[in-house]
Amino acid sequence: MVAWTLRRLAIGVLLVWLVASATFVMVGLAPGDAATRLSDPRIPAAARERWRREFGLDRPLPVRYAAWLGAAASGDLGISWTFHRKVTAVLGEVLPNTLLLTSLGLALELGGGVVLALVQLRRPHGKADRLITLFSLTAYALPTFGVALGLVSLFAYRLGIFPPSHVHSLAGESATGWPRVADLLQHLVLPVTAIGVTGVGGVARYLRGSLLDERTEHYVLAARARGCSERRALLAHALPNSLLPLITMTGMSLPFLVSGSLVVEVVFSWPGMGQVMYNAALGRDVPLLLGGTIVATVAVVVGNLLADVAYAAVDPRVRA
Repeated sequence: MVAWTLRRLAIGVLLVWLVASATFVMVGLAPGDAATRLSDPRIPAAARERWRREFGLDRPLPVRYAAWLGAAASGDLGISWTFHRKVTAVLGEVLPNTLLLTSLGLALELGGGVVLALVQLRRPHGKADRLITLFSLTAYALPTFGVALGLVSLFAYRLGIFPPSHVHSLAGESATGWPRVADLLQHLVLPVTAIGVTGVGGVARYLRGSLLDERTEHYVLAARARGCSERRALLAHALPNSLLPLITMTGMSLPFLVSGSLVVEVVFSWPGMGQVMYNAALGRDVPLLLGGTIVATVAVVVGNLLADVAYAAVDPRVRA
């Protein structure tokens, strides 16, 4: 087990290096650089060249890559060109906002999917099953940005029930205690719903099919023969085995939890990693782009590792 873990970690480090290096090369070979974003005609050409020299943009790409790799290996991801602060500080400031938003969205997705699947299994192929199937397929097919824009248009602008953007209102920024928390919860409703609705359909459809297969297995039929009710056999016996693949799905969602839903954060002006990475791409902020890429790639590696470990912890057959 130790050797397997070490081997996976070594592969993970190699993967992080390959992804970060590929990102560096692609951004470096793209036409123009961050200095071209200084479109103000009042900025003299000499100032632009001085800015390029200050950030090393006048050096060859291999030299820039070697300097960046040496600093990144020691934990220094550089200075953001747009925020003029350390990349680690910028990402550390916005990461909690992304984790809060996406973890609630993931909880809604998984919890809602399980509830819908159990409702469908009460009467398979009945009216409720068909209606939920229609909703699940529709929700799964809808693009996230379409759901987000629809929620903003209906509940923020037409009905005026929830705020359309940001983490706090002006009053909430200066409030403390419960009023500040209540203001945050109001701002969370629409983006969390946009994230959860688009994924709940897929979870519900997958779990419904898995439960339909499990309920005909011998161990479930044996439980029914011992006098176990259909509901208890479904919840206590079939459901735990059907949930095992969801552990892998949850582990694979860790990169999403870290990097955030870029579309949702942009639509709702949510100050998270998705929004920061979007602005970094527009501004050609290479250090911030690379830092965010490294964080997201590490999340992929850790998510895969945690999913494998959790699967082995709940399924003795995997350990054997």
